[in-house]
Amino acid sequence: MATTYNNLYLDIRQQLRRAGIEEATLEARELVCFGTNKSREELARDGGLYASPELEHRVRDLVRRHLEGEPVAYLIGEWEFYGLPLDISRDVLIPRPDTEVLAEQAIGYIKTLGECRVLDLCAGSGCIGLAVAAQVPQARVVLGEWSDGALKICRQNVRRNSLTARVVPMQADAREKPEKSLGEFQCIVSNPPYIPRADIETLDTSVKDYEPHLALDGGEDGLDFYRSISEKWKEALAPDGRLYFEVGIGQADNVLRIMRTQGFGDIQVVKDHHDIPRVVFGTLCTEL
Repeated sequence: MATTYNNLYLDIRQQLRRAGIEEATLEARELVCFGTNKSREELARDGGLYASPELEHRVRDLVRRHLEGEPVAYLIGEWEFYGLPLDISRDVLIPRPDTEVLAEQAIGYIKTLGECRVLDLCAGSGCIGLAVAAQVPQARVVLGEWSDGALKICRQNVRRNSLTARVVPMQADAREKPEKSLGEFQCIVSNPPYIPRADIETLDTSVKDYEPHLALDGGEDGLDFYRSISEKWKEALAPDGRLYFEVGIGQADNVLRIMRTQGFGDIQVVKDHHDIPRVVFGTLCTEL
């Protein structure tokens, strides 16, 4: 018997809930929209109409793959971050709500600067830098990313959000000193790889089997990128410029110490919505 779009959505939502998925309502909607080629508005409008067996089969196949571990963002090829629609591929991490805390903290500061240059280092999908550019019209943003696949997604997202006038993606290795030609930035934000290498295999299937290990692997203790960025990239910071990091669980104190060793002061730690220390930022002290 044919199923209406509404019944299909409700059935998928129930299936995801039974599987213990917290975001069942959101994920069911995204999978049904993608599988039936409908926008959210069209799905609401056409809820009482019947979905063809082919469309229903397509949606149920997506749900099967998701329940086997494949993240929704990779299945549908996009995700939202800080209100921006973003293209997503398996070359980039899926933007998390935790990272919105980093974006929010940086945006609050950057809004006080007037005209300025901002670098999003280890940019991935470009989500943080694009959020900054969208919220702060006087900011010019560089998305620094090493991976060719991720840079392609950065470029797509700059175009998708009509920010080509103020956002430039460029290849940059966070482990090496920046080129002098890059110039100075008033603020650097980074959500670098921070999972200790040996821990990657213990991560959830949806992460270890699908997300790029290049964007997860923070070296032996998970802190390699914090060391290299604090030491080498402070050269690209203007005097009194700020460096903002996202950090993993239990890493805030170590990152604070690394930054202090490299001459950063007024270092602060901000907790995420789960009360976990998630953002560490500090100001590059200028010598008297």
